[in-house]
Amino acid sequence: MAQPAAATPTLLARLIAEVFGTFVLVFAVIGTALYTSSLTGPLGVALVVGLAVIVAAYAVGSISGGHFNPAVTLGVAIAGRMLWKDVLPYFVAQLVGGILASSLLLAIAAGGPSGFLTKVRAGGFASNGYGAHSPGGFDLLSVILVEVILTAAFLYVILSVTAPGSTTAGFAPLAIGLTLTVIHLIAIPVSNASVNPARSIATAIYGGSDALGQLWAFILAPLVGAAIAGITWKTLLGRAARA
Repeated sequence: MAQPAAATPTLLARLIAEVFGTFVLVFAVIGTALYTSSLTGPLGVALVVGLAVIVAAYAVGSISGGHFNPAVTLGVAIAGRMLWKDVLPYFVAQLVGGILASSLLLAIAAGGPSGFLTKVRAGGFASNGYGAHSPGGFDLLSVILVEVILTAAFLYVILSVTAPGSTTAGFAPLAIGLTLTVIHLIAIPVSNASVNPARSIATAIYGGSDALGQLWAFILAPLVGAAIAGITWKTLLGRAARA
């Protein structure tokens, strides 16, 4: 007997899934950066962000597509893989999830040892940055290049492994999470690794005036990288994927 077709999730269900997934991602990566990276270095943060994406994507990816990132949503829309009318609601849901995560991390830090909250806020609250606020002292051009290039590469992987007929469909979250780990290993010394405007906004609001002043770069660069990937993937690979 034929199985009934699965019902398409409502927009509300998809937005709740995006809030949840972005919350998991930001809480995991920023929590590790704030509380554990002094023991593990960048490797611990990179592994955690990859694992968080894998877990969240397997949990709710079937509901919302598992974007958890405005850059991903933009690239997917440009590639023709989602409705444009859903883009702004997705952006809002992702910002809500990210800000909720960083706000709760701030509340946890407030209960830390004497001076801990002041220390993490003075250090930028794991915000992204360039120049004096780059972990490795990289300038604005280097930061923009790494964010654009790596976000575009990230979108290429996402669009390819989730394309209709992909032989890796069941393993898509694993491929995406491992890619994000590699991206963070490259980008943490340069920009503290954004590739996700929701993550950057969530930390900059608690990172002080310098973090807020540099935030524009970590909104613009990932969106540009995503747009490049969406346009070029659709043109160069989209037809082959459909075939």
